[in-house]
Amino acid sequence: MAERKRYSIHREILDEVAVNERAEKSDSKMSLREKVKEAMRCSAPRVKSCVLSSVPVLSWLPQYPIKKNALGDLISGISVGIMHLPQGMAYALLASVPPIFGLYSSLYPILIYFIFGTSRHISIGTYAVISVMIGGVTERLAPDSNFMMLDNVTNSSIVDTVLRDAERVRVAAAVTFMSGLFQILLGLVHFGFVVTYLSEPLVRGYTTGAAFQVMVSQLKYIFGISPHRYSGPFSLIYTVLEVCHLIPKTNIGTLVVSIIAIIGLMLAKELNVYLNKKIPVPIPVELIGIVVGTIISWQVNLEQKYGVAIVGTIPSGIQAPVLPAFSLFGEVIGDAFALSVVGYGLLISLGRIYAQKYGYKVDSNQELIALGLSNSIGGIFQCFAISCSMSRTMVQESSGGKTQVAGALSAVVIFFITMWIGSLFENLPKSVLAAIIYVNLHGIMKQFLDIPALWKSNKVDMVVWVATFFLTLLFNPDLGLASSIVFSMLTVIFRTQLPKYSLLGQLLDTDIYRPLEDYNQVRQVPGIFIFRSSATIYFANAEMYQDALGKKCGIDIPKFLSAKKKLEAKRKRKESKNAKKDKKAAKKKTADMKGEPEREQQKDIAIIEMDSEPNPSLPRAIILDLSPVNFLDTVGVKTLRNIRKDYGEIGVEVVFAGCQTGVVDNLDSGGFFNDKVTKSCLFSTVHDAVLYYQSARTQSHDKVFAMTHL
Repeated sequence: MAERKRYSIHREILDEVAVNERAEKSDSKMSLREKVKEAMRCSAPRVKSCVLSSVPVLSWLPQYPIKKNALGDLISGISVGIMHLPQGMAYALLASVPPIFGLYSSLYPILIYFIFGTSRHISIGTYAVISVMIGGVTERLAPDSNFMMLDNVTNSSIVDTVLRDAERVRVAAAVTFMSGLFQILLGLVHFGFVVTYLSEPLVRGYTTGAAFQVMVSQLKYIFGISPHRYSGPFSLIYTVLEVCHLIPKTNIGTLVVSIIAIIGLMLAKELNVYLNKKIPVPIPVELIGIVVGTIISWQVNLEQKYGVAIVGTIPSGIQAPVLPAFSLFGEVIGDAFALSVVGYGLLISLGRIYAQKYGYKVDSNQELIALGLSNSIGGIFQCFAISCSMSRTMVQESSGGKTQVAGALSAVVIFFITMWIGSLFENLPKSVLAAIIYVNLHGIMKQFLDIPALWKSNKVDMVVWVATFFLTLLFNPDLGLASSIVFSMLTVIFRTQLPKYSLLGQLLDTDIYRPLEDYNQVRQVPGIFIFRSSATIYFANAEMYQDALGKKCGIDIPKFLSAKKKLEAKRKRKESKNAKKDKKAAKKKTADMKGEPEREQQKDIAIIEMDSEPNPSLPRAIILDLSPVNFLDTVGVKTLRNIRKDYGEIGVEVVFAGCQTGVVDNLDSGGFFNDKVTKSCLFSTVHDAVLYYQSARTQSHDKVFAMTHL
């Protein structure tokens, strides 16, 4: 170990008053009127900056380096566009809408994000978790039971799938449009920070739980059965139980296709991993899967011979814009808000990872607006809500994508598919799409490895992960998210309710102070207690702070005050008794002076009583280290005022050290300071306060007591 350098600092002891004088603290603050005036000030540079920040494509596209990025973005765009085809169709099943609307959702929103987004690498579009949340809404508001009709041929009830799908598209478009409005509104008021309430353990636990919801929802396509759709708490359990009940009715042909597709896709994915460093572009496994599945289904006629459900009619061309059904807004407002938060949380989390990796910045508020515009405009074109996909993003990055141009090119690929190629996949078995979903969830299942890692690093985060996972399983994804956020916030409150309270000691010959119970080579400063809490002081833990201070210092304030009151009452009784004796003696003396010759008067003696000695069991001072405290509410200010008052009554002075500027402002605005209590009780550091009392102790402050004869 290298030899440590020694250093020493010589300066005067500083309290808050001295610091303010030296630093010349300014009391000038902008009024609300001045702030509004400054915000409304308009100039050419400011307008330009506002336009470029609102429409980021104008700032980077004119400077796009064609020679450097064009080839990589082209290859990446084609690769990701090919991935959009099977994933868009598969995730449309999760949203309970026809597969073509999954392709629409992979077209319009991507073009909007290309214009307004700030992340260069993420691939936005359909995503499993968001799609299953949409599916929960569409099947709740447009269940099969609402579209039953009589089949004249078989004389039995069947579902009018045309009307049902049309209504489900209306519902999906309405909830998508409304979630986009929520995101735009939050972005405009700079509420991008709300994602901070979605911690990484919470997001990963939530996506893992939602993945199980997705898997269960696709069991009907894997086994070829038709379980009843459940909603609300414990719906997952009810669905699993019904699937188990319906397994004897499994369509064997569908199950065989599912198993073959899953095994084939998984083997091809592993081959992709093996060839990752040997080929520049990953093999389009999913595209090959749907092409092969479509050809086999068409040649063998799986639908007619074995009853295997297929995708069905896929119209060519694009949809004209349609205004969303405003009448549905009242029924989907809660779902829309949950979608807006979850979608944004997933997008910004992934966007920040790649921004940090490649050294650029994503604007959280602009990302909210970009995603909101993508969803709201997409809702007008009958898309369902989108976010970003980890698998597509990894392909976009690994295949050479450098900018948002790759995303725009992938949208162009989807455009050609919807215009001319989509109808070729009408014979594709739905079980193949379900197999694609299962295989894509393989990466999310690896997130279970977070549990042992979090157990070693932070057990509270591990509890948040596990609780979020089970809450998402037990409730719907929207209720699961809300309850998970509440649980996560409760862990924060719980930690502030149980902070660590410590008495600090000094590392000899230094200005370093550490908890006495944690270090063997620190010593308590004689006659001084230094107390610290690891949490801020506010209404929820203020009383505990005061109690912990008394326990750590071993000072029972009520006991000392009670003893003091008893001594005071005893002194008053003694003084009253002495006063009566003196009055009686004075009367007697007056009578004696009248009846007897004047005696030689004795000289009066003035007696100055000595001050009572301080209680040796009490410290000279208590220093409260407030450096961990970042704010004080009114209860916290009142608590500190009471502490200083109570300990002052028993002769112990309480001072504060390490206060942040905001805490000093809280004390000032809370009426803590007055004529008797000034800012001189605030010290810049714990060491300043210790030196102050040590220097005061070495000086001679003892009063001179004597008996003087007058």
